[in-house]
Amino acid sequence: MSASAQPYGSHSWREVRRYLNEHRHQLAQGADRFYPDLLKVGSTHLLTREAWTLAHPVELNRVTLRWVSQPPDPVVTGREVEARSVLPPGIPTYAQAMEALDKPRLFENRTCYRLLDAAWPEMSFTRGHYFDGVNVGETAAHEFAASKFLEETGLPFRRLVADPTDLLSRVALPAISMLTLRHDSHTGAMTFVLHWRDPARVAHGGGLYQVMPVGVFQPSEETPHAEMVDFDLWKCVVREYAEEFLGRSEVYGGAFDYETWPFYRELADARESGRLRSLVLGMGVDPLTFATDILAVTVIEASTFDAVFGDVTASNEEGHVVGAKGIPFDDDSVSRYVHHEPMQAAGAAVLELAWKHRQTLIS
Repeated sequence: MSASAQPYGSHSWREVRRYLNEHRHQLAQGADRFYPDLLKVGSTHLLTREAWTLAHPVELNRVTLRWVSQPPDPVVTGREVEARSVLPPGIPTYAQAMEALDKPRLFENRTCYRLLDAAWPEMSFTRGHYFDGVNVGETAAHEFAASKFLEETGLPFRRLVADPTDLLSRVALPAISMLTLRHDSHTGAMTFVLHWRDPARVAHGGGLYQVMPVGVFQPSEETPHAEMVDFDLWKCVVREYAEEFLGRSEVYGGAFDYETWPFYRELADARESGRLRSLVLGMGVDPLTFATDILAVTVIEASTFDAVFGDVTASNEEGHVVGAKGIPFDDDSVSRYVHHEPMQAAGAAVLELAWKHRQTLIS
């Protein structure tokens, strides 16, 4: 089927979707070669910009957020004629196709914070919605998968986004990819855990390893109050720790208050006392899906880690935990997951950057 053909049927759409989920790692490596002139994070295939690259880690609480009330409209939305060749008949967007034919367990059009610009230590945001990202990123990924699976030629929709790191060309909804290091200050040993993201449960990154926690930057509830109060990277990170490490539900309720939440207070106290540090390492864009990630690391003193998290849950709403007892943070483990395992591009980039800056992280 050529790129100019009519939309294919739902059966073929499901087959390509299955192929995409089963081959995301290989496809991302192939998509990487589509952008030879863009910078990459280290040896990974995560796309980046010079302005997003940090010579030294920056404390998370030093990153300032600015709200833009009248943002520019995105150039590409996923409703263009070029997207039709990867959509089933009668379905106008990729998110609607997923809802009808391959809906993950977690799939809601939640309010998210749309990233407009990043110039460390300042980031500019406005309001976006989750399906805005799906309609562009997963369409581009599906089209790329179809080009391999169905031996199609041409990538008309992908070519609309000439530079995936151009944040104004599409709705960029960043996630915070947080590597968590358990640090024993007595022995110097550090360990980490990973997440295997289940394709049946998540819309993005299924079938790949990822650092944890990771979460799209968004408010906890669909209210104006939550949108205002939750416009804070640290609050988002804490919620993701509760959900991914402890298996807490994503439902928080309208009367939710961080300052009276014991788990939040524990982590806040640990950060204020120096037993926990969260630092930003950079930012990048996945070449397959255009997913945008803030790359970060949290180092937690071993006794505090054990007291706060106890036994890390073996699974959660998004997948399974790998190495719950701790993967050694050493050259062999980092090299294995960066270069030899099906790791999400952002996760590989975080691991490589954290290893590069390992002395700074504990100084």
